[in-house]
Amino acid sequence: MKPIYLDHAASTPVHPEVAKVMYNMLLEQYGNASSVHTYGRSAKKIINGARDTIAGFLGCAPDEWVFTSGGTESDNLALFGAAAASAQQGKHIITTAVEHHAVLHTCEALEKQGFTVTYLPVDAEGRVSALEVEAALREDTVLISVMYANNEVGTVEPIQEIGRLAAAHGILFHVDAVQALGMLPITLRELPVDYMSFSAHKIGGPQGIGGLYVRRGAPLHPRQHGGLQERGRRAGTESLANSAGFAKAVELAVTGLDQRRDKALMLRTALLEELDRRIGRKGYVINGDRQEFLPGILNLSFPGARTDVLLMNLDMEGIAAASGSACTSGSLEISHVLQAMQLPEDLLNSAIRFSTGLGNTNEEMEYVAQKVETILNRLRKKD
Repeated sequence: MKPIYLDHAASTPVHPEVAKVMYNMLLEQYGNASSVHTYGRSAKKIINGARDTIAGFLGCAPDEWVFTSGGTESDNLALFGAAAASAQQGKHIITTAVEHHAVLHTCEALEKQGFTVTYLPVDAEGRVSALEVEAALREDTVLISVMYANNEVGTVEPIQEIGRLAAAHGILFHVDAVQALGMLPITLRELPVDYMSFSAHKIGGPQGIGGLYVRRGAPLHPRQHGGLQERGRRAGTESLANSAGFAKAVELAVTGLDQRRDKALMLRTALLEELDRRIGRKGYVINGDRQEFLPGILNLSFPGARTDVLLMNLDMEGIAAASGSACTSGSLEISHVLQAMQLPEDLLNSAIRFSTGLGNTNEEMEYVAQKVETILNRLRKKD
């Protein structure tokens, strides 16, 4: 069987329709959107068209959309920009212990600038409580940042409830929705959020471009300085091909949302059923919320095995999966998300993330389960 890619939560293949749009753009358009001549005006029309398309499908005004280089920059711009704009009102920020490092490391940097950050715990399924958010509020709280859905275990957080709480107290609310786009319905004007981060390469778009929704009236100090692009919120020459590709990817993700969810759920079910048949329900543990989850992300622990050994053996069988953790100095780091969920050591050390997407099939899921069984049997014999 051909190699099987099950790491779509990290990055997705570019959709053929997106690639076609970008290819044509790369060949035909090369003007700078800030130039006033014909080529510049043509480039500006492309950027504005991409912005209008994305805004239309995500339910916001075009001037509320800021193009960035990706999800990390969107998170950084939202947190640094909102914190700097609100520093006179207070310097307390609330987030969770399971956020992406683009948020956690930004919060750590803000602490060095004099801000105080409360890192809220989560339950055993990775979900934060709105009641704990409310209990953490202070008079000087100016910003709350909670991700829409977790990139490692797929747990969906109570964004609506937290957003209403933030609005009631006049506190700015940022949401990292990088994993949610294309899997959860998003209409920005109906959500109680001030900032929301997105990334193109999680939905079949190109790497190197993302977006930040900034609710009209929400304060934001720029982080990049230079030209007046993006209404002065993010300087730098816009990428025509990436912007057009992102717009096409958003269109495909939103219009095909139900089909994507149904297929992801079907693949998840197929993998779990085949694992049940081959290694038994007691042979693995599902990490994450059993009710509120992204169907395309399945985090499993295989007690008695080690994450690094499992990943290496899967890769040798042509199966690309992930641990959801970072490699530092050649050693595998335990996932901060799973640690925050306070999982027992045998689950922490044997967790694998399978994330599905474009091109995956039920037959592949059956093959993966078969190889997991083979690998586990081989490891047990060695023991």
